[in-house]
Amino acid sequence: MARPLRIALTTIALALSCAANGQGLVPYKIIGDGIPVSLTGAPGDAAHGRALVLERTNTCILCHSGPFPETRFQGDLAPDLSGSGTRWSASQLRLRLVDASRLNPETIMPSYYRIDGLNRVGRNWTGKPILSAAQIEDIVAYLATLRD
Repeated sequence: MARPLRIALTTIALALSCAANGQGLVPYKIIGDGIPVSLTGAPGDAAHGRALVLERTNTCILCHSGPFPETRFQGDLAPDLSGSGTRWSASQLRLRLVDASRLNPETIMPSYYRIDGLNRVGRNWTGKPILSAAQIEDIVAYLATLRD
């Protein structure tokens, strides 16, 4: 069996195992300033990622602006998402979404794929990540397309 396929199948098996055990999070490894391996073992869906970024419930555009001419009232607290795919690799984008506090402990960006060590977590979110592994990968796929 080819190595990439074996890694993908192992990642999927880990994800299913974690879900079955109620752990909720797929294990991942941070290398340098990123998470190089997809949380799902497969590339995300960029079109779905764009929709997620624009959903106000996911909070991206509450803080970020970007190439979204159809969306009013975009945020200005965080970097513009235009050119994200030029500034950061998929690995770097993935870590920023999973847990930006690993890169900047003072960040105001939520840890979208973390459940431990958090403060002031809403009752409905206790023990659950804000985004699923698939949603993280979809957003990474979309942000990687944003090139200058």
